[in-house]
Amino acid sequence: MQFTSVTFDLDGTLVDSLPDLCTACQRMLQELGLPSRSLDEIGRFVGEGMAVLVERCLTFAAPPDAALLARGIATFRHHYALTNGTLTRCYPGVEEALHAWQATGIAMAVVTNKPEAFTLQLLEKLALTPFFPVVVGGDTTAQRKPHPAPLLHACATMERAVAGNLHIGDSRHDIATARNAGCAVYAVPYGYHGGEPLRADECDALVADIATALRLAQLPAR
Repeated sequence: MQFTSVTFDLDGTLVDSLPDLCTACQRMLQELGLPSRSLDEIGRFVGEGMAVLVERCLTFAAPPDAALLARGIATFRHHYALTNGTLTRCYPGVEEALHAWQATGIAMAVVTNKPEAFTLQLLEKLALTPFFPVVVGGDTTAQRKPHPAPLLHACATMERAVAGNLHIGDSRHDIATARNAGCAVYAVPYGYHGGEPLRADECDALVADIATALRLAQLPAR
């Protein structure tokens, strides 16, 4: 089909943000007097938004109570605001591929569970802002992925029908989001997927990277 818009997940799809997320999580845990977490653990916790990341970090013998969770979220916010974009880097080939996507004239957006303020901060630091006139964060709509609301909001803002959208992500949450919204979805095999590799039969295509996704989508350059 001819796609009229494309939405990209951010963390684990366009950028490797785990080093900064890990630093903020470790500083949060240290400030709260709790044991540290490994990079692998935190990588498995990423993908469902900031509050879920913090809750998983704080869950040892039992989940944190409401007071500890609130302290954890506030502490994480403080530290991540300082670390966001420090060590985060685009995956190889992403910037070149985004230029190629942009050259087709297709409407482009980021749809992520990262809070909007942190998303905008990160896109600015990595000089990715010009690619994405539309940015939907985890708190832009009342629900976050895998609820369809973020994708529907992005398509409405781009003034494109969701049926003509292609969503590209790295996790089953991205696949479920696209399915719930009623659009096509390609998945990349790297990124943060809870330690469970994605399968080609779970999505419309399992692609090596977003450059491969563009070739598969067969969008001509303007």
